[in-house]
Amino acid sequence: MRSTALAKLPAGVVVERRRAKSVWAQFLWRPVSVFAGKASAVPWTALDTRAETALFYAGQATIELHRTETSYYRDNLTSAAPKLWVVLRATASDPPYELLAVTADPAEGEAFTDSGSNLVDTVPMPRDIAEVVDQFVASHHVERPFVRRRRESAEASIAKPDHRLRRAGQGGEK
Repeated sequence: MRSTALAKLPAGVVVERRRAKSVWAQFLWRPVSVFAGKASAVPWTALDTRAETALFYAGQATIELHRTETSYYRDNLTSAAPKLWVVLRATASDPPYELLAVTADPAEGEAFTDSGSNLVDTVPMPRDIAEVVDQFVASHHVERPFVRRRRESAEASIAKPDHRLRRAGQGGEK
């Protein structure tokens, strides 16, 4: 599938594995940070290991910026703490997750939760990524006025028959 993104930013993702205090899961996973650029490490390289936690470089993702989503990017940037949404998909083998996506669009981040099986979490947006997103919004944002649709009143719709509903034997045949 061809991307319609006008800008693409390479980003690396760091995830944390924490020992779970549960009988149903041995470990809990969560993304903890994103950095701009490409890393020289291979995906799932251990970065730091301690008794209860470990940090891993999960891999490389591409943040795609689309001109139709600039209002969402702008809202994210003007929030108290701009965020990136990191999406990990469970695998049946080791490593237990694959890096699926990183996005600056809150609506897209929320949409990734619809499957119910993805691990979706937010991390703070690094300043260098925020600057690129801000420049993209400044260059491509077009304010679109909200147009409220006018609805017909109930009386008008009762008075006017809907010809789409006519069936044979109901006065609609000629």
